[in-house]
Parts: sequence; C-alpha cells; structure tokens
Amino acid sequence: MKKLSILKSFVMLMCLTLAGSVMSYAQDTSQSANNDSRKMQTQIASGQKMKLQGMVVKRDGNSFTLRDMAGSETSVQLGGATKVEEKKSNPFRGSKKYSTDQVIRGLYVEVEGRGDASGTLVADKIKFSNDSQRVALSIDSQVAPVENRVGQAETRLTEAEQNAQRLSGQVEELAQVANLANGGAAAAQQTANAAAEGVNKTNDRITSLDDFEEKKLATINFKVGSAVLTPDSKAMLDEVATQAKSEKGFVIEVRGFASSDGSASMNDKLSERRADAVVRYLAQQHEIPLRRIILPFGYGEAIPVADNTTREGRKQNRRVEVKILVNRGLSSPVNVERPSTSGDGQ
Repeated sequence: MKKLSILKSFVMLMCLTLAGSVMSYAQDTSQSANNDSRKMQTQIASGQKMKLQGMVVKRDGNSFTLRDMAGSETSVQLGGATKVEEKKSNPFRGSKKYSTDQVIRGLYVEVEGRGDASGTLVADKIKFSNDSQRVALSIDSQVAPVENRVGQAETRLTEAEQNAQRLSGQVEELAQVANLANGGAAAAQQTANAAAEGVNKTNDRITSLDDFEEKKLATINFKVGSAVLTPDSKAMLDEVATQAKSEKGFVIEVRGFASSDGSASMNDKLSERRADAVVRYLAQQHEIPLRRIILPFGYGEAIPVADNTTREGRKQNRRVEVKILVNRGLSSPVNVERPSTSGDGQ
C-alpha cells in the first residue's frame, strides 16, 4: 500500500507539471495574437489633421474602431466637443443632429479630427447618411443575438469539455497507478502522452470557435434594375438550403451587388433589395431560421467581379453571393486515441 501511495503522488506531480506547461503555452499564444492585432492598427501622428471614411466595426465606450475599404483599422476617440450630424443629399434643408450614442457598429461614417499622443484620431466631426443608419441598425439587430448565442455555446462547450477532462484525468490516474504497480512504466508514459494530446486538441477546438470554413458559394444573377428571383435562381437556392440543413454549426452569409447601370444611390438600394429577396426566399420557402443568416448587406457597385464597361461584365456584377459557413470548433469533435495496454486488466 505504501508503494502504491508513492506511485500515485508521483503521477499527480507529472500531471500538474504538464498542466502548467499547457497554461504557459496558451498565455504565450494569446500574447502573440494581441501583438499581431496591435500591428494592424493605423497610427495617426500627434496633431495631424485627418479625414477618413469607413465602417464602424467595434464600439467600446467613448471610442470605436473604423475600418476603411483597404482593410486598415483606426481607433477613433469621441469627446464632448464631437459633432455628429447627417450627411445629407438635399442642400435646401438643414442637417439632422445626432448624439455620439448613435454611432454604432455597422455604420458607414465620415470622420474628421486630429491625432493625439497615443496615435488615436480624436473626432471633431462625424457624418453619416440616413440609409447608412438604417443598414447599421439592421446589422446590429441581427448580429447581436447571434453573438450572444455563440457565447452561450462556447460556455457550454467549455464546461462540458472541462468536466470530460476531469473525469478522464481521474480514470487515467487510476490506470497509471495500476500500470506502475504491475511494472507497466511504458504504458504509463503512453497514457500521459494521450492526456497531453487530448488537452492540445481541446485547446485547438476552443480556439477555432470563431473560425468558419466555407462549404459552398452560390452566385445568383439578376436582370437590369430587377430584384426578382428567376426559376434558375430559386433552384440554386434550393440546393443551398438543402446542403445547409445537413451541416452542423452553419451560418449563411448573403451579400448583394449591382452593376454600374444607373446612379450609385439607386444601386445601393437595389443591391439591398436583391439581398433581401434571397433572405426572404430561404426563410419563407425553406424555413431557414433568421438566426442562421448573418450580415445580409447590399454593397451597391462596390467589389465588382467583372468589367462594368462591357455588357457581359455588367451582367456578372448584377448578383447576390450566398455562402454556407460552418463553425470549425462546433463541427470538429475532440478524438483522442487511447493507448493499448498489456496485461489481464484484472
């Protein structure tokens, strides 16, 4: 009995050492990710006057992150002197005034200000259109519930895997003690290796919860000035819905576009109507839950896939892109191969 107690203490010490190494590796990985994130930020020179346009991708208290069309991100600080007003198209009426609380995620804005000592742009004036505000409110109302559900799923997944690890650790500890007592030092080493593999795979799965894999891309084309789905388009959407329902942890991304026919303002609205037509068809005809459809958005003439100066090119640009995205963390189980042990097992 004394020998078994000594062996058990030795095994527990090995497990604690392994756990410390895994925690240290996780902290180093997190620190490296934070450093990479800081490198992506655009720094504004102190006192430099700057005028930027882009989308609000994150709001945090009295500051927000602005991302331009090139993908660069700039930190913007709001203050008591910051003016927020409408970017109006009618020159014969006054601009609407807004509060800084109405600068929300998904809003396309124009910001004027100066840089401070920390490289942040201190906003003097912010402008945005009524259309941009409506789009931002629509995006925020759909994304926020999805984020909450993903956060709850992460919590439940983490708790379940932690319980599984604790139970697995108890079983493996007893197996190691039995193997050492019977002279199975090699089997004990294999069990420790399997435990380390399980911890690593679990960490990888948790890390990939915000990583999505594209499973299918369908392009729906439209006639000039139209947002009506053709029979061929409906057949393509039927295939998308069928495949999506067979996937685990899926979401559907819908992006609408327009050619250069007509004015830019008209094409912005037309691309939104096209995206809305696809969302309605998936929801009404196939009962795809709206919580599974994220960021339906109209990009107007932006991001063309072909030359707008040709008839064929404009035909290709009148489109809606529909993507099936599958969450890697929720769809990939943690499978660890247990080492084979010798002996009678009695």
